[in-house]
Amino acid sequence: MKVILLENIKKIGNIGQIIDVKRGFGRNYLIANQKAMYASKENIKQVSKMKDELAKKDLDKKKDAKILSDKLNKKIYIIKKLVTENKDLYGSIKPTEISKLINEKDRIEIKPSSIQLPKEIKTLGLFKVFIDLHSDIQVEINIKVEVLDQTK
Repeated sequence: MKVILLENIKKIGNIGQIIDVKRGFGRNYLIANQKAMYASKENIKQVSKMKDELAKKDLDKKKDAKILSDKLNKKIYIIKKLVTENKDLYGSIKPTEISKLINEKDRIEIKPSSIQLPKEIKTLGLFKVFIDLHSDIQVEINIKVEVLDQTK
């Protein structure tokens, strides 16, 4: 399936680029989230007219992402969890939980799909986590997992 990109997408392409993608990815993700449109003759003409406007929107998103990156870069978030006798967590820490934590602490909305965990967080300690704020901007935060004190 051929689609025209309406925004810069990391590892996929840039605004106005016509790319070939699998039907499910094109229909269920790119087109459903207004990141692309079908590559018909009419749409190609329409996108070429809109290209400057789309580039300006992308530049605004990039500026917003840069501001967020300055706020979040190298920040440490603490999560307290129940642990087993071996100091392992019951379950693991997921991007959804990290997203909620950032929203509670700093009132910053981060989509869980933007959060990249280099490895699963299943033990106590300090872990680096990456957040894709824009196709060109990635920020690193630290998640510190501590024992939840149940004696209170």
